[in-house]
Amino acid sequence: MDLITSIIERAKANKQRIVLPEGTEERTLTAADRAIADGLADIIILGNIDELHALADKLGLKNIDKATLIDPATSPKREEYAQLLFELRKKKGMTIEQAREKVLDPLYYGCLIIKSGEADGQISGALSTTGDTLRPALQIIKCAPGITCVSGAMLMITQTPQFGEDGVLVVGDVAVTPMPDAAQLAQIAVCTAQTAKSVAGFADPRVAMLSFSTKGSAKHEVVDKVLEATKIAKEMAPELKIDGELQADAALVPSVGKKKAPGSDIAGNANVLVFPNLEVGNIGYKLVQRLGNADAIGPILQGIARPVNDLSRGCSVDDIYKMVAITACQAMDAK
Repeated sequence: MDLITSIIERAKANKQRIVLPEGTEERTLTAADRAIADGLADIIILGNIDELHALADKLGLKNIDKATLIDPATSPKREEYAQLLFELRKKKGMTIEQAREKVLDPLYYGCLIIKSGEADGQISGALSTTGDTLRPALQIIKCAPGITCVSGAMLMITQTPQFGEDGVLVVGDVAVTPMPDAAQLAQIAVCTAQTAKSVAGFADPRVAMLSFSTKGSAKHEVVDKVLEATKIAKEMAPELKIDGELQADAALVPSVGKKKAPGSDIAGNANVLVFPNLEVGNIGYKLVQRLGNADAIGPILQGIARPVNDLSRGCSVDDIYKMVAITACQAMDAK
């Protein structure tokens, strides 16, 4: 069974409640119809109800009425959610009038459903920017305990089965935090390992903290940051299998790992790669994707107390469908 099929099957076996706040977007509604038909998740769609029905008729979709359809503007819970948002944000200066206005925004409304315990995850981005997706999530759901920064992991499905888990690696951060300090980098390592377990299904994440140096082969302050991050990550998650600093070849190739980092359990055996900053991570995964003809799935946002994922505005129906399954797998682990 390939990785995506495995993720989909796990989602079907333990159905989660996933909010799609951009319900009147054609790709989103089509993906929702498919997810409902396949029993992938319990889908909650936000939008004007008449518009949702008209779009479903136009697209020939048959399953939309099996979802929970909510119009934030007419919802009987609108005032309840406005009061909840006000309580969460009043110390930041939000008034009840501002909260009532924000609740009309489906991205905020969806996060309030999750905060109220009535949904498990949310996906947007087919119409919205990453900032618009993240802002309500961080204001309402907030970061997971012990985490202060959000990051993005990518599933890399390569054609080199000798690396990672039969060619699959999980890498981060590739999407969110441009220049993490040591504490943030440690958090990224712990979160990426958790994504490897919850989404990729790795029973044994083995984390390599990447650098241009292996075990002191070069001296520089950016190497020192990776060393400090490795130390902090071990303190945060003592059970985590992690080592650094390691060059990419030392992390992945057994013969190189043995030579450059003798005695390391991770060198030559890593299946999770943590980049020292976003610039390296984003360039690195795209080079592997394009030059190595690898499939890159994500980014999968991590570090939020309940999963909220961001799509590319150029996403396909299939991308949204897969992200429903991924978000569901994250939600199982977050409970």
